[in-house]
Amino acid sequence: MSREQKIKDIEAEIGKTQYNKATQHHIGLLKARIAKLKEEIDQVKKGKGKTDGYVLRKSGDATVALLGFPSVGKSTLLNKLTNANSKVAAYEFTTLTVIPGLLEYNNAQIQIFDVPGIVEGAASGTGRGREVLSAIKSADMIIMLLDINKLSHYNVILKEVFETGIRLNQDKPDVKIKKVPRGGVSISSTVPLEIEKKTIEGILKEFRINNAHVLIRSKINEIQLIDVIEGNKVYMPGIVVMNKIDTVTPEYVEEVKKQFPDAIYISADQEENLEEVRKGIFEALKIIRIFLKEPAKEADMNEPMILKQGDTLKRLCDRLHKDFIRRFKFARVWGKSARFEGQKIVSLQHVLQDKDIVELHIR
Repeated sequence: MSREQKIKDIEAEIGKTQYNKATQHHIGLLKARIAKLKEEIDQVKKGKGKTDGYVLRKSGDATVALLGFPSVGKSTLLNKLTNANSKVAAYEFTTLTVIPGLLEYNNAQIQIFDVPGIVEGAASGTGRGREVLSAIKSADMIIMLLDINKLSHYNVILKEVFETGIRLNQDKPDVKIKKVPRGGVSISSTVPLEIEKKTIEGILKEFRINNAHVLIRSKINEIQLIDVIEGNKVYMPGIVVMNKIDTVTPEYVEEVKKQFPDAIYISADQEENLEEVRKGIFEALKIIRIFLKEPAKEADMNEPMILKQGDTLKRLCDRLHKDFIRRFKFARVWGKSARFEGQKIVSLQHVLQDKDIVELHIR
């Protein structure tokens, strides 16, 4: 029996088994077996020299992948948001290569890629979908573009993205697994466990981890534990953009909003609500702008350094020059992250905020 058939059989068994406390352990082990079989399939394909056909050549401050079914309006949206010149036509599979465009917004240069449209089964290779989905793993975020007339595409795309190893709008589980030579599996947790310890041990054994110290600092389920073990998942933000609202009634749009309250509703063709898309991209990327100044001079308010929320003075120094971390004395900071204007900061771990002004003092 092939690995693919084994996966189908296990998925069928999971589908017939009601999930509850009594079956949690069994289902958890079945999910681990599926993950292990998929890992083996990937290894076989790599051994045969199969490579991904698309590459995102990243530039700018962030990279966004525009993902959706064929003919959903990706090329039109890209052309309206950026300086790209993506071929547009009203038939499927128009985009045969990865088309980049540059969105300049709030001082940030954001690269947007129009990748070939995907279809159901893309993660398994249908319609070159495997190559497309593999390529977008290097992006910083995803725009999931949907035709408001075809809402069923939403769950299909979510499934294909998940199967590719992309975890959309999820935090990376805070779990540490340290393999040890002997002693079995020891588990400690700072949060209430949502899966039984025997299930954790069983999943680890499926991946031939028989001796390990496991520290769990965030709530996880079986799939998230498997993700940690495999260590090859990508966590990124994403937004849903509902296109072609000009083809339906306002009443229909309001009904769809009840199902997708966080989506952005646009007509790319009519250029309706495109500013909301630009704003949504900027906010999802969690970009912050840091303005630099030299001592006794005015700050340069025209060209900020682009960082991400949570970045520190250390990250700023690293971006500016490879020696600045070693030579750092202190910084003066004006803005939201400072307790008062011009505060002297001596710690490189100081977290910056959007529109801070930073004056670095280097040895």
